[in-house]
Amino acid sequence: MYAVAGRVKDEDIALVRDRTSIADIISESVTLRPAGGGNLKGLCPFHDEKTPSFTVAPARNVYYCHGCGQGGDAIKFLMDAEHLSFMESIERLAGRAGIQLRYDETGAPSGPRPQSGQRQRLLAAHAAATDFYREQLATPGARKARQFLAERGFGRDAADRYGCGFAPDSWDALAKHLRQKGFTADELNTAGLTKPARSGSMIDRFRRRLLWPIRDLSGDVIGFGARKLFDDDDGPKYLNTPETPLYKKSHVLYGIDHAKREIAKRGRAVIVEGYTDVMACHEAGEPTAVATCGTAFGLDHIGVLRRLLMDSDSFTGEIIYTFDGDAAGQKAALRAFEEDQRFVGRTFIAVSPDNMDPCELRLARGDLAVRDMIAGREPLVDFALRQTLAKFDLDTVEGRVEAMRRAAPLVAKLKDREKRPEYARKLAGDLGMDLEPVQRAVATAMRGASEAAESRPAVFEAPQRLVERESLKLALQEPVLAGPMFDVVGTENYADPVYQAVRAAIDAAGGAASVTSGGVVWIEKVRDSCTDLAGQGMISQLAVEPLRVDGAVDPNYVQVTLARLQMGAVTTRIRDLKSKVQRVNPVANKDAYLALAGELFSLEQQARALREQAAGGL
Repeated sequence: MYAVAGRVKDEDIALVRDRTSIADIISESVTLRPAGGGNLKGLCPFHDEKTPSFTVAPARNVYYCHGCGQGGDAIKFLMDAEHLSFMESIERLAGRAGIQLRYDETGAPSGPRPQSGQRQRLLAAHAAATDFYREQLATPGARKARQFLAERGFGRDAADRYGCGFAPDSWDALAKHLRQKGFTADELNTAGLTKPARSGSMIDRFRRRLLWPIRDLSGDVIGFGARKLFDDDDGPKYLNTPETPLYKKSHVLYGIDHAKREIAKRGRAVIVEGYTDVMACHEAGEPTAVATCGTAFGLDHIGVLRRLLMDSDSFTGEIIYTFDGDAAGQKAALRAFEEDQRFVGRTFIAVSPDNMDPCELRLARGDLAVRDMIAGREPLVDFALRQTLAKFDLDTVEGRVEAMRRAAPLVAKLKDREKRPEYARKLAGDLGMDLEPVQRAVATAMRGASEAAESRPAVFEAPQRLVERESLKLALQEPVLAGPMFDVVGTENYADPVYQAVRAAIDAAGGAASVTSGGVVWIEKVRDSCTDLAGQGMISQLAVEPLRVDGAVDPNYVQVTLARLQMGAVTTRIRDLKSKVQRVNPVANKDAYLALAGELFSLEQQARALREQAAGGL
């Protein structure tokens, strides 16, 4: 349940929910694939998993993860995935859908409505800063920046495509520009666009530098990367936006907004080291390239790519690292292998010839050379083993033994267990050693390694619980069809306490028969009416779970399901009554015995009628 709906009118919130395509919203950060029954599946963005359990039901505009229990509508997804407030989420979705929100001022204090949340203000400041910097790139003072790009093969069109800009030779040009647009000093400092000076005034964070806007998955600018151009600039070669409420360097990948659709489409991502390398790969016809921003490629970056690649047990993508062939590049590649096991998919390395990065390679040998470098990739484990063995003198016994000890853990770490014996054989051949000692070394390394195994206990649902579950799914997913029959079957027919809470929430929401059109608005109304936390989670789960019927649901299927639901409760009551009848003395307690016998007879007649209804649908 959402704590506050801001001051947006309820009917406008319902309209936003109804007009928003949740599949479009979620697919901006998660690759979704058909899962049957009209549903879509992907890797959950809220917890780490190897098998997709994150389900989206486009027909009802809701989602649910069977792994971690997160679920809801598009508003809830943005709140959880992007840490937005309810107001920020509803305003973003309304903007996408072209809906003009109306605000209910009843009982509100006089004065203007508060501005949008902090995130929207910071994004607006970044958008204005991007426009300012881009305009500055065309000024005489930015000649050195234009020259830098041109020397690397990027003309005006490329600069425009990637939004390149220039921070002018001024201490506060951006600060003054944005203050005139209504942004406060606190907002600009929080955004990382300015910083306080010793004098107490504000100064621009970037000065006399070439700038690249860094965008998130949705395409919003959240920070900048700045390249030093002048020798008398005593700052670092590259300077990035500091950590802010928007910019978390461990999550950010430069170029991801351009690359995300191609990554999902082609099933691969190319990891490069710099902004110009990303531009070079994209311009050369490899639009899946991305780069980290001022930090090493780490676990959070892997999480972003895995969701785009649908990197799962049943579908594996390719991760291709590109590193210079020098010592630093080799070290980076070996570090990458340490994280390699976090991907289910295949990982490769593409080493640029003559220690050139992709940008240099494109400039020297053209677009085809860049594509050929990536096409000539080799498995990362092969590269890691070769680099490890190269450190030892394999002509000596001591060198071969030490090389085996260092290389065996690499083989033991291979996530594909079936490849370990083959790589053990390959390692033995490369070392010129017998297979047995190499196999022993690998086995020892495997025993010493801590291997995390994901296990999920099987959930057993008794047949009657399945019927209870199915009836609730009908009320949530098909309320117009099921409502009139569903509402007359009360909560007493549900044995599971959580199902009872869901059934009560449906009544509290006005009953399924009150619904004129189903979908996300109805489902969220039931969620909001549910006071039980487990029940709220169950509603999200039932809203995306396919019904147990082939083809379209018809009135007959509803009738059969509800008959079976009641039959379960009646059967339980008959069993209890029979037990009571056996314990009552018909002579000493004649009236009680006759009352129980009469009730039992009535229940057995009801059970017979329900059985006929249930059988009639088969």
